[in-house]
Order: sequence, then structure tokens, then C-alpha cells
Amino acid sequence: MSFDLTAREIMDKLISFPTVSSESNLELISWVEDYLAYHGIESKRVYNPDKTKANLYANVGPMVDGGVILSGHTDVVPVVGQDWDTDPFSVVEKDGKYFGRGTCDMKGFDALALATIPKALKKGIKRPIQIALSYDEEVGCIGAPFMAAEMAKLMPKASAAIIGEPSMMKAVSGHKGGLGIKTHVRGFEVHSSLQHIGVSAIHEAAKLIEWANEMNIINASKESSDATKMFVPPYTTVHVGTIEGGTANNITAKDCYFIMGFRCIPSEDAKDWQAAYTTKVREVEAEMQAVNSDCFINLEAGYGVPGLKPEENGVAEALVRKLTGDNGQHVVSYGTEAGQFQAEGYSSIICGPGDIAQAHQPNEFITVKQFQAGEAFLDRLIDDLAAD
Repeated sequence: MSFDLTAREIMDKLISFPTVSSESNLELISWVEDYLAYHGIESKRVYNPDKTKANLYANVGPMVDGGVILSGHTDVVPVVGQDWDTDPFSVVEKDGKYFGRGTCDMKGFDALALATIPKALKKGIKRPIQIALSYDEEVGCIGAPFMAAEMAKLMPKASAAIIGEPSMMKAVSGHKGGLGIKTHVRGFEVHSSLQHIGVSAIHEAAKLIEWANEMNIINASKESSDATKMFVPPYTTVHVGTIEGGTANNITAKDCYFIMGFRCIPSEDAKDWQAAYTTKVREVEAEMQAVNSDCFINLEAGYGVPGLKPEENGVAEALVRKLTGDNGQHVVSYGTEAGQFQAEGYSSIICGPGDIAQAHQPNEFITVKQFQAGEAFLDRLIDDLAAD
């Protein structure tokens, strides 16, 4: 089988794998391994605990320090319940756009990164490109930390990591961190006519959710620093997206489940917010146990994504600005794997083709112009790595 493919042809193939986060990505990973091997590149898998999914990384070019990581994720969000005009797992070109699940977020960039490999080898780059493809980014950036840690330990140290999330080819130097805490409130069931001797898990959960509202009000009232003013909103937010529990309308709820989520500005430590929430939880729990000692609130880690902190004289930012000509200051409120690579000591930046507004939407697309802009950007990167 020939793997002499254009970036568009690679995107077509990647999109054809329905790698929704709830499913395995191993078929896609195997295809990428074969593609890399065809071009003489050895790759390494980093599996999840049950080996149903894997990250994949590889070094293209000389095994020396100073290269550039091109990082992307392989999973996509579901299409169930969305009204698509085309097959979401086939790329359809129409009106100057490529439609398909993942064209924007972010198999379009993955394809562009893989398409650099034969170009880079032909050009004779003097510093390497390191490909890094992760699993489960869409459900909390779960896979990348294991890969980033192994790369930092075993691979030549790259001078920059470019995370190709859709940014309209702008240099995004900061983003908020994310923290999710699974919360299980266990109450005591009685008939609702006797609720004074029962403990409603839903009512007690409401106290914690009201705490989230109070924190948002307090955070919104704080004076913003120059570093945080760029974020929208310029403060840490606390949020509960879904909640479930209860048995019947006339029974005090025995159980209630939700995830308390935090989007933290980079200047604040998510661990401090975790501690603050835990303190409130134990306060509510004590009130519950005063009524019935069998009640409890159990907390479990859901997800944790470190923020991307703008770097002073950052190598990655300087490189992307040189290649794009973008001199603006850009930060975003959503999380990415950039903060995880930064945590492993890599100078990190977000820069990729496409508009984040299209991510997760029905009829997701990337414009042909943005796809071409991404390809031109990586061609310039190859020239830069070959010039040293």
C-alpha cells in the first residue's frame, strides 16, 4: 500500500475513523504507525491502563535536541443527536469548506502534521519534528500527560511544543486550567411528608451548587490584573453542567451525583480551589450527619487540566510569531494539552488552523483557506528547521 499522500488525503483517512472518545482509537493509531513506517519513521505507543486506546509519538529527523513538537489529539466528540447534512465521517468539500467531524478539531491539523514528514525528510532538516498524537483530549486531556512525560524522558528535548488546536493560525500563549471533581451526595430516604427526619441528597447538593454561584459572584467582583484581563471572563469560574439523583417526588433523595467544574485563570492554583470546595463539602456533610450518621459526601477526581501560562521570552511563542507574523496577544478560556506539555518543561504555544467556534458543532468544518494556511505555516517550519 502506498502512503505517498497529500495532506488532504491524510485528512480524509483520519476522518474516516470514528474515534469518538467513548470508543477505541487503535485502528487510527495502527494506520498512522504504518504511514510512519512507510516513510522510515519508528513510532512508540503509550497505552491507557486497559490498552483500548493509545497515544503515539515519533521523532522525524536527527536525534538531537532543539526540535519542535507538533501535538494533536485523535479523539472527537459525538455526533449523536446532531443534525448533519453530510456523513460526519467523510470529508465533503463544499463552498470553500471541508465538512466532517474533526476537520477543525483537530484531525485537520493532525493530517497537516503527518504530511510534513516526507517534506521534512526530503529537505534534510537539521533539528527534528516530533509528532505527538493523544487519546481522550475531549474528555479531560487524559492521555497526553503520560505521553509528554515519556517524551521528556526518552526523546531528544524539543525546544518548542506547538499544540495545533484551532486558533485561526494565531499565537495563543495562555489558557485557563480545568478541574472537575465528581461528587456523590448520600442522603437518607424517608417519605417526603416526614422530611424533617430525612436528608435529601438533592437539597444538600443544592447547597454546594449555590456555593458555586457565590464563588462566581465573588470572583467577578475582584479586580483583574493585566495578565487576567485578556481572558473572557477574566476570572475563575465554577460550574455544574449535569446532575442526577432521587427516586420519586414523594421520597427524600437518597443519592445525587454531579461534577463540580472549575476553569481557573493561570495565576490561581487549581489545588487551592479543590481545597476550598472540600472545606465546603465537609461543612455540609457535618450538617447531614447531625441528622443521620449514615449520610456522606464522597469526592473523586474527575479531570485536571493545568492552565497554559504565558511565558516570558518563550521560545515557542517567538517561533510561531516568526512563522506567522502574528504580533497580537491572545489567550482563551478553554483548556488544551498545551499546559500539560508546559508542565513537562516544554516551551508551549497553541497555533492551528480553523475556528474554535466550529468545534463540536453539527456540520463541523474547516475552510480550505485555513487548511492551506496551516500547510504553509508548517512548510515554513520545515525551512526553519533545515536552515540551522
